[in-house]
Amino acid sequence: MLICIPDVLSKSDVAEFRRIMDAAGWEDGRSTAGAQSALVKRNEQLPPDSEVARALGNRIISALISNPRFLSAAIPLHILPPLFNRYVSSDGHHFGVHVDNAVRGDHLTGMRIRTDLSVTLFLSEPEEYEGGELVIEDNYGSHEVKLPAGHLVLYPASSLHLVTPLRAGMRVASFFWLQSMIRDAHARSMIFDLDSAIQSLVERLGRDDPETVKLTGIYHNLIRYWAEV
Repeated sequence: MLICIPDVLSKSDVAEFRRIMDAAGWEDGRSTAGAQSALVKRNEQLPPDSEVARALGNRIISALISNPRFLSAAIPLHILPPLFNRYVSSDGHHFGVHVDNAVRGDHLTGMRIRTDLSVTLFLSEPEEYEGGELVIEDNYGSHEVKLPAGHLVLYPASSLHLVTPLRAGMRVASFFWLQSMIRDAHARSMIFDLDSAIQSLVERLGRDDPETVKLTGIYHNLIRYWAEV
């Protein structure tokens, strides 16, 4: 399941993030890569434990937990603190094909999670850079993702994926992982489709329509059946 979620951050929020990030110090992105990923990763990142990264990450999480589409798609149990990276064309930055670690942790909080879903939140407009597409592979082929600033993509952490070499400009993004209450990806996809259908019915028939109420009950009972908390 690959889901794009628009307007997680407003354009003014993105501009403020970029001003703060431009003034911060950056380090080699391989410092948080796994053994296999480090072989193919060439980018920069904000130091994960820096005050800047933590403050901006908290703002992203606050925006996410009030975003209905994100909550419906992810059904999050734990969200790791967001990280931030940038790709610069003059430095030949790219990230070759890799798969994310199955378990990741945050040593400041002691949190350790199973990485069910990966998240990329774009902080550069598509016209600011050439190349730099996020390419995600699944059973239906390869999908290139290059979204407007403030939009994010949610995709299985088990997917092979890469960031193509930057040919011009700079690509800035936040990236992180989460553990869902619904471990099974197929079940999570069905629950998301059901919730999307219910929300469409609510718009047409109202929240108190008897059939909408019945479907809402089925939705919650399925979560109750599948959830791991």
